[in-house]
Amino acid sequence: MVLRRLSILLAVVLALGILALDQRSIPEVHLTEGERRFLEQHWQTPIMPQGEAPSGYSKQEASLLPEDCGACHSDQYREWQTSLHSKAMGPGVMGQTLVMEKQDPATARLCWSCHAPLSEQQPILLQRIDGEVQKWVRNPFFDPRLQRHGMTCAVCHVRAHRRFGPPRRTASKVGDGRIPHGGFVAETAFGKSAFCKGCHQFGEDGYALNGKLLENTYQEWLGSDYAAQGVHCQDCHMPNRRHLWRGIHDPEMTRKGVTITVTRERVGDRGGEPLEVVVTVANTGTGHHFPTYLTPRVLVIGEQLDGSGNVLKGSRQRGIIGWEVTLDLSQERFDTRIPSGASYRFRYTQPRQNGAKELRIYLRVEPDYFYERFFRAMLEGGSAGEGEALIRKAWENARNSPYQLFEERFSLP
Repeated sequence: MVLRRLSILLAVVLALGILALDQRSIPEVHLTEGERRFLEQHWQTPIMPQGEAPSGYSKQEASLLPEDCGACHSDQYREWQTSLHSKAMGPGVMGQTLVMEKQDPATARLCWSCHAPLSEQQPILLQRIDGEVQKWVRNPFFDPRLQRHGMTCAVCHVRAHRRFGPPRRTASKVGDGRIPHGGFVAETAFGKSAFCKGCHQFGEDGYALNGKLLENTYQEWLGSDYAAQGVHCQDCHMPNRRHLWRGIHDPEMTRKGVTITVTRERVGDRGGEPLEVVVTVANTGTGHHFPTYLTPRVLVIGEQLDGSGNVLKGSRQRGIIGWEVTLDLSQERFDTRIPSGASYRFRYTQPRQNGAKELRIYLRVEPDYFYERFFRAMLEGGSAGEGEALIRKAWENARNSPYQLFEERFSLP
């Protein structure tokens, strides 16, 4: 039973995000009525098939592949390639939906709703007759190349082959020649946090632990000073409209989000005497919790080193910033995440070890901590099925994602 729950766990986590797509119960701010109507229509799921391209479109204009968009929008394409959006259908999701597509197609489709939401990215669809659901059938419009790209340009910018985007920042002159794909429709909603809400916020009835929705970033933003000041997701994650979407996997972005101070309170002059240091991690630069999801954790570690730089046994002490839950999502172990504007304090209190020459304080970020445990459990339990090779790759990726965010050393007298 445990293995079966593990095999569908990530599917549940991802699939429950579909509840976010009907979010009239989630308050919205800084939206005009026109923007609200646009978003309601724009983010229907799955995104309806594009249909036949206009007769005057070239093959490239009719394409939904990001590399074809990149032929003209080269900067945006290069930036998108480095983002997690381009990896939304990575080996972890792909490995699970490979099996799920056959055994539980409805849940697979829910996963795709955020990770590959275009109809053309989904290998199966529901055949309907007179409005009644009949059966799952192969999708004749399915493009496996498009599916592998995850959150493509078209997911946000193309509907029925019409292009949508934010208004131009400066007036531009158009020559006498033909405008590619008929130009675009300017919509101010592209610059509002609510545009991101569909995939980054569960609805009020979504899956929760201890009264907290598993995906709650938009609500966290609403409760921060950022919302009150009109600072939106795009202002930090798409600076100057760059298609980067940097987050906790990126050390530079993470450093901008927190302020770390270390205060030495007791020196520990001799062996056995108290050595005490206080580390404060303040969430000064993110408009949501740090971290916002249950997948990462941040370790605050103190340890004493000998003259050769070796860690002295018994001297290590650590604190954890994160939201830790059981792998089956049935229980919350603890939640030490830092709300926007708040702080976390870690107190290193240990007797000075004989031979200690330095005290080292550092922060280690493990962006995929939950997934590393989850994929390892799947592999050890034999529940990966025909997606085993992909799950193993996902596990390796998760194992290799940690990095050191901060370090400070104190010489001990």
